[in-house]
Amino acid sequence: VFTFNTVEIKVEPSVKVRNGAPMSIICHADISKSADFQLKYNFTIFKDRKLVFMTVSDTGDARYEVPVAKSSDTGDYQCAVKADKKTGSSDPVHVWVTGMTKPTLTADKRDVLEGEVVKLRCELPEEEPPLQFCFRKIKTNSTPRETCVPEPYTNFSVLEVSVEEGDNILQFDCFGRRNVKLEWEDSAHSNKTLVTVREPFIKPTLTTVPSSNVTEGDQIQFECSTVVVRMRDIEIILQKNKSILNSVQDKKLLRYSTVATLEDSGEYLCKVEQGGASKTTKLNVVVSELFPKPTLVASMTKLDKNKELILNCSINGFQKANFSILRKNANGDIPLKSSQTLKMRVNVNDTGSYTCKAEVKGIVKESKPVRINVYAPVSKPTLSVAGGLPEVVLGKPLQLICHSVMGTPPKTFRFYKGDDVEKIVINDTYATFLDENIRLNDQRGYRCDTRNNHSSGVKTSDVLNVTVIVPVRDASLGSFPYGEVEDGSEIAFLCSVKEGSLPILFRFFKKTDNEVLLFEKIEHRDRAMWHKKTMKRQDTGTYYCMASNRANVDVRSQPITVSVILAAWKKGVIAALVLVTIAGAGALALWWFLRKKKKTKGPSMEMSGSALAANLTSEKLARQPNDGDYYSGSGYIEDSENHMKSTDESKGPDLESAEVEYTEVEVSTLDPHR
Repeated sequence: VFTFNTVEIKVEPSVKVRNGAPMSIICHADISKSADFQLKYNFTIFKDRKLVFMTVSDTGDARYEVPVAKSSDTGDYQCAVKADKKTGSSDPVHVWVTGMTKPTLTADKRDVLEGEVVKLRCELPEEEPPLQFCFRKIKTNSTPRETCVPEPYTNFSVLEVSVEEGDNILQFDCFGRRNVKLEWEDSAHSNKTLVTVREPFIKPTLTTVPSSNVTEGDQIQFECSTVVVRMRDIEIILQKNKSILNSVQDKKLLRYSTVATLEDSGEYLCKVEQGGASKTTKLNVVVSELFPKPTLVASMTKLDKNKELILNCSINGFQKANFSILRKNANGDIPLKSSQTLKMRVNVNDTGSYTCKAEVKGIVKESKPVRINVYAPVSKPTLSVAGGLPEVVLGKPLQLICHSVMGTPPKTFRFYKGDDVEKIVINDTYATFLDENIRLNDQRGYRCDTRNNHSSGVKTSDVLNVTVIVPVRDASLGSFPYGEVEDGSEIAFLCSVKEGSLPILFRFFKKTDNEVLLFEKIEHRDRAMWHKKTMKRQDTGTYYCMASNRANVDVRSQPITVSVILAAWKKGVIAALVLVTIAGAGALALWWFLRKKKKTKGPSMEMSGSALAANLTSEKLARQPNDGDYYSGSGYIEDSENHMKSTDESKGPDLESAEVEYTEVEVSTLDPHR
């Protein structure tokens, strides 16, 4: 029986080893046994979880030798031991091999021209990525320029470096860099590589003819030249304020001529380019003024229509020049006269900006523009209500429009209510005013006036009186008679309002599924009456009225109900007919009874009251379908019964014990036509 107590790993000489020094990784297994017997141990050593060493041993120790440690040997080491189906493993140990190998640097060219590109390659063959390579460009008497390139998957890097103007003799080197446990570690610098730079062309020369005392109107010529190694792809460019004036290609000389003006003063730049190389030369040029800008003077800048305008163009201290006066226009200036002075009688269309030009020795200068405004007088304004009619509903705002057809804008409009100025507006042809303070008894009229810069002054409109319309309020409906009216008689409906401006439109309606207009009338008073001459039973229903005026607000009254009842004379006729009918029926019944009694025989009928009643009842039922109108047998039955009761009573108390005798009685049927 055996068991693993511990498995340990250690590094000799230490966990921090110098690059190039020998290094040993030792794995030790501590085991307890129940007896002295041999075991075979399988040792496996991992670096960053990757297998780096395996061995089989009879002892509990294994040794992994690294004769020359490199930075790539840096990592986490761990040992695993297996013996007879049992395994044990150590904790990981981090080993840091400090220092990196020296990189090598190569250049594809050792002799280049300005503007060309040098390709550099820096390599660390003994290191493993990820790495970072830093290239340095070293110039005499200047700080090295450093460029770093990360390489996550390779142990080398390539960089292209442009050779610039002034790079005569260049040196390059590089170094590597890696990150270990969040710390950067740099390698030693590589060998220095020397690159010789030659100029493809010399710095250009920029001159002017004449070289000094340049005055406006003089002919000035620029010359830019250089000396090149090879002519192909050479280009010379002349610039002023970043604007290209002229350029040539595959030539060593550029010429540019112009007539000097004040605007030509400034800094000029001559640039020579070939491939990626570029050299420049600057020259400052000063052009003296030949004559100042002319000045345009107007006799008046604001004047009335048909007035005379005088424009005069002059140069201070300079008389010999060719003058011209022009009018500015968006599509090009319009020449008016080639003279120093212009006289004209102006119209409204002459409003605009004017300038003058002066020419001396081919140099043309223009004056500052002068604005001329010509005004036509304003016409008498008209004041109106925006809605059309001169009226306003009480409680609503009133919008007024003051309009002046003629006159040069801008115009100043003023609105008055009575003698108070309510609003001032500046506009071209019209202005609006909104009066929100409308009162019922306000008697002040409205007016407006307008003016512009014409000397004629202010024009005033006529006074506008506005009618204030009071909306209709509180409509009510009544009738006479009220509530009930006899069929065929007359009724009068009265619709009235509490207040409202006249005239008022009154409309009378009967309330049905569809509103039915019965009558309408326009009245110049607060009420209207509608007479309906004949009321019929179908006129029973609910009535209401509506009132409105020019305020266009409909006011509806509360509804009233009118019932059409039967006339009194019709009631009398009906009552008389009922009484006559009842009297006729009574007389007929009496006649029938007497006739029946006459046919009855003298001997008394000796039968029981109940049997006679039953016979009579049967006779009645058999006779009933042949009876006419409202006659019924009930009266006859009652009389027979009464008659029988009196007969029975006359017989005395021995009636019940007496022997019953039966007698046949023949009853005749009434003639229904009698």
